[in-house]
Amino acid sequence: MSDKDEPLQSLDELAAEGDEIDFDAAAETFDEIEALRAERDDFRDKFMRALADAENTRKRSERDRREAENYGGSKLARDMLPVYDNMRRALQSAEDSEKAVNAALLEGVELTMRELISVFKKHGIDPIVPEVGDKFDPKIHQAMFEAPVPGTKAGEIIQVAAEGFMLYDRLLRPAQVGVSSMPAS
Repeated sequence: MSDKDEPLQSLDELAAEGDEIDFDAAAETFDEIEALRAERDDFRDKFMRALADAENTRKRSERDRREAENYGGSKLARDMLPVYDNMRRALQSAEDSEKAVNAALLEGVELTMRELISVFKKHGIDPIVPEVGDKFDPKIHQAMFEAPVPGTKAGEIIQVAAEGFMLYDRLLRPAQVGVSSMPAS
């Protein structure tokens, strides 16, 4: 206890001064003071806990808000990936003879594709573009098939069926690949 918590005079000091003391009433008063101090300490403890709880709630809600802002559109983003795939296939399927005839159409598809990629980047969507010969990584690749291909090692990518995508640091869709199952020589 601090000095301010001590009574101004003890019972013995009051008795020494010759004042009449009602010891029973004084003892009750001191007991009440001690009960009030205990209650104060209990309230202080509850207040500190409530303050800590409020701070934790604030931090949790801030984290939830950031996650909702970053990842809230993941369903829409996932639904847009087939559009990207179809546009990419359309551009890849155009043969040289068709390019001259359909130049304006292909240019429009290319511009639309660039705009889609720009929107993806703006919203934190980055492509996963594996190359033939890269090592298969199950964290970002999905093996669509395995085949023994001479001249490759087991676990190497032998074909890329579709690009994958990351939404910030989360996998939106794994890259779909074919993997070599060639046994070691």
